[in-house]
Amino acid sequence: MTPSPITYTNPILPGFYPDPSITRAGDDFYLVCSSFEYFPGVPIFHSQDLIHWTQIGHVLDRVSQLDTRKSKSSGGIFAPTIRYHEGTFYMITTEIHGKGNFYVTATDPAGPWSDPISIPYGGIDPSLMFDEDGKVYVTTQQGADYDSHAIQYEIDIATGAALTEPVVIWTGDGGPWTEGPHLYKINGMYYIMSASGGTAKEHREIIGRSSSPYGPFERLEQPILTHRGTDSPIQYLGHADLIEDRNGDWWAVFLGVRLVDSKYTVLGRETFLAPVIWNEDGWPMIDNNEDTVGLEMKVPRVPGHSPKPETSGRYDFDDHVLPLQLAFLRNPAEGSWSLSQRPGFLALRGQSKDLNEVGQVAFIGRRQQHTSAEWSTLLDFNPTVDGEEAGLCARLDENAHYEIALSQRNGHRVITAYLTVDGTTHVAAEIPTIAGCLYLKIQAELTEYTLLYSLDGQEWIELSRALAYPLSPQAVKGNGFTGVLVGLYATGHGKVAGVPAYFDWFDYRSS
Repeated sequence: MTPSPITYTNPILPGFYPDPSITRAGDDFYLVCSSFEYFPGVPIFHSQDLIHWTQIGHVLDRVSQLDTRKSKSSGGIFAPTIRYHEGTFYMITTEIHGKGNFYVTATDPAGPWSDPISIPYGGIDPSLMFDEDGKVYVTTQQGADYDSHAIQYEIDIATGAALTEPVVIWTGDGGPWTEGPHLYKINGMYYIMSASGGTAKEHREIIGRSSSPYGPFERLEQPILTHRGTDSPIQYLGHADLIEDRNGDWWAVFLGVRLVDSKYTVLGRETFLAPVIWNEDGWPMIDNNEDTVGLEMKVPRVPGHSPKPETSGRYDFDDHVLPLQLAFLRNPAEGSWSLSQRPGFLALRGQSKDLNEVGQVAFIGRRQQHTSAEWSTLLDFNPTVDGEEAGLCARLDENAHYEIALSQRNGHRVITAYLTVDGTTHVAAEIPTIAGCLYLKIQAELTEYTLLYSLDGQEWIELSRALAYPLSPQAVKGNGFTGVLVGLYATGHGKVAGVPAYFDWFDYRSS
């Protein structure tokens, strides 16, 4: 009897999880994504079936590995690559305005990972390849726009020192932004694969091959992955990584977006999965190289079984560690948060920086993973000085965020809905209150957000509504590489707050 095909849903990691890279150790697969200004950096996931992924930690979880205190939005950590070789895991990446290119190592992918080992050459998107003869190659992007290309050199994997001078090995397909290069050795041939066209509607994945790791590479004329020029609900496909399972089946993980009205998404760039078929000429075709990477996929088999992770739930803050799904906005300031100050609560002490500024803002949130969802919390906060504020926020960056908050203004306690669009903040609604305990909620629908509060957790009062589009990367002037995080925040608006805000729980529900 022929086994029934298996159906799975794309994306396999919904929400702002871009630039995926994957490796395998035995029956176990590990995947990492970009994290940009958020901390800890580089979330890492585990799976045995390639479909269901459970976060097991962050690769960069201490300031000696990652310092994003001054990172602008869409700065910080760019595309990582993860590889496994002879019992050791390697993650190589770029801190765009800090350490530059570096890698860290671990024997347990859940951590701890080593302090960074710097490498000397390259722009962004470095990748490692361990060859059969013991040589280790760094392949990385260099240059900009139409001058973007891949360089390569050998390193001493123990020290990061270059053993050869870098040489240009890949100039792409004539389009701009030849990025995310990976070098593989498969069936005796070297394959170089990269993205091209920029990470929007022209995004595509291209490939070449050679008998030498330095080329010259014969390039396949057509992309092996793209949805440009199609009306597919999934767009921006590219930045892929290949993996072979124990059955000899090949797969690709890559980024894509689900656009609303073919224009925007607040979810950011997400991680997708598709099977890879090798054609008679020895080229890998990602899902047959057709417009068939879909939201629902059928495959003959998957390599194992993994439990489906929860995408909704409540964080009660009863443990001594934060849930792995939560991330700080940059490295948190010392004393700005605590789980022990009031057991069962997350304490956030507002810092001098607020959500409109670059710096150490007291904010911790989770990625929005569904266009229809709601987030709520119970806030216990008694501000005594003008400017002290705490609440619930939907954040894209400094110039685009919505929040509902309890604060003191002009000597009075108020509940306020703020809308920051294109760098300008205005008060959408404000009402006086004497409450110190307040329920707050943000609801998301396909095209808008609603900000609500309640005094008893039963009767909810709408304070404001706002369009979703201004919180999309497509609305950002310049580069916007992230997606929306919704979370808890506090600020002293110019000085450290005298009193902390206590959050009893944080709830996320998808619909």
